[in-house]
Amino acid sequence: MAYGALTRLGKRCAAAARERRRGWGRGITLALGLSVAAPVAGGEPLRLVALGDSLTQGYGLAQGAGLVPQLQAWLQEAGHDVDVINAGVSGDTTAGGLARLDWTLAEPVDAMLVILGGNDLLRGIDPAASRANLDAILERLAAEGIPAMLVGLPAPGNYGPEFRDAFAAMYPELAEAHGAALYPDLLQPMSEKAEAGLSFADMMQEDHIHPNAEGVTVIVDALGPVVADFLRAMGREEES
Repeated sequence: MAYGALTRLGKRCAAAARERRRGWGRGITLALGLSVAAPVAGGEPLRLVALGDSLTQGYGLAQGAGLVPQLQAWLQEAGHDVDVINAGVSGDTTAGGLARLDWTLAEPVDAMLVILGGNDLLRGIDPAASRANLDAILERLAAEGIPAMLVGLPAPGNYGPEFRDAFAAMYPELAEAHGAALYPDLLQPMSEKAEAGLSFADMMQEDHIHPNAEGVTVIVDALGPVVADFLRAMGREEES
């Protein structure tokens, strides 16, 4: 379970959304301005691997309704020749993602989205441990010349301000340290929709834990253009 208690989390996120929005575009712009590896040769679709947990995997959703297939459809419609590879494992933590990195890299990888940390947050894992795991993942990708985008998550105050601040800081700081692109908050689009009047319940599955297909669409509508910019920064220009 990667995004448990999203209803409660969303309410907290909504309260902070306006503040986060101030640094939203700046964080993405700065990260995308950092150097990335040369583009892959033409002829074959770019293999963009999404390393994540249950949201990446598409838990509880029909085939084609999850984050990976919706993102691939969005990118292909925008003209990008890309295959988005689902490397999501339900329940995975940052430690789990690191542990299976060798297996994930056994197949060709041209770029990677790293979408981990939700289960660390839910389990109250020390942010220092989460940071160390993400650091190791990004270090490995950088060493192999694989461009990466680190996708962050909001940190509620359940565990106190020190935990919240440490968790929130690790994503931008690690992205900057490793020259990775940064998408600051995967769930911000849902928070913004909630602020605009759409109930969080309307974007959630019956378990009140995972976004439903509509919720994933809200996420992808915001994430897609940023990933497209990430691909363009690699030299993968739109074909349309």
